[in-house]
Amino acid sequence: TANSTFKNIYTKKINILGIGGLSTSNSRNSPDSWFKSLFVRKVDPRKDAHSNLLTKNEESNLYKIQFHNVKPDCLDSYNKLCEEVLPIIHADKYYPCELVGTWNTWYGEQDQAVHLWRYRGGYPALTEVMNKLKQNQEFSAYRKERGKMLLSRRNQLLLEFSFWNEPVPREGPNIYELRSYQLRPGTMIEWGNYWARAIRYRQHNSEAVGGFFSQIGNLYMVHHLWAYKDLQSREDTRNAVWHEDGWEEVVYYTVPLIQHMDSRIMIPTKASPLQ
Repeated sequence: TANSTFKNIYTKKINILGIGGLSTSNSRNSPDSWFKSLFVRKVDPRKDAHSNLLTKNEESNLYKIQFHNVKPDCLDSYNKLCEEVLPIIHADKYYPCELVGTWNTWYGEQDQAVHLWRYRGGYPALTEVMNKLKQNQEFSAYRKERGKMLLSRRNQLLLEFSFWNEPVPREGPNIYELRSYQLRPGTMIEWGNYWARAIRYRQHNSEAVGGFFSQIGNLYMVHHLWAYKDLQSREDTRNAVWHEDGWEEVVYYTVPLIQHMDSRIMIPTKASPLQ
């Protein structure tokens, strides 16, 4: 009957969300326990900085991500200018930094360029690069010319999660997805604990590129970078993970930690080591 069919569908959806087990758990028997489960669970106080608990070691790489909003009629000229300058800095050992990737946003914010840099040696390396580039006349000319093409720009300094692999150059063609999560303050450790277990579900097609969290800029911001052959491959890969035991639990417990999330589909430029 129609009623029985509806009941079966409803029961299945409840089980997928993880709510069906609420009545069977002693810890969730009170009438308002289901309501409390919608909010972030309390995290035990720590005696160390979150960054030290989440990174590989004290000498973890420092990353800088740049978002440049380009005038629509200047994007081609902007890309050409970056292709002439950025690879030179990347290849010059005088500067202790590496260009991890550079992209144009395809879906998401339009006419936007995204650059990701790595500084081996942390903040001292960042400061060294900054001071050396101030003395580089060619780079100063590049910045002046670039400024004519931009509407706005912003950046963040990031550290990498210990449970993600370090981003390495890869051959293309690929599209990239940058998923950015604004977390509730105080929940970064909990996010890291869940994703330390969850990352294994998302490596079957080598789609995991890198995972980072902010240190300066927008705080409690997480960036996950993924690579796919195309949009259909992205959809197939993301759908397949729902057949993995344990993935539903990860989603159920991490969604309440998020205040806001955003997704960018990006195309690598010619200068990008990640193709």
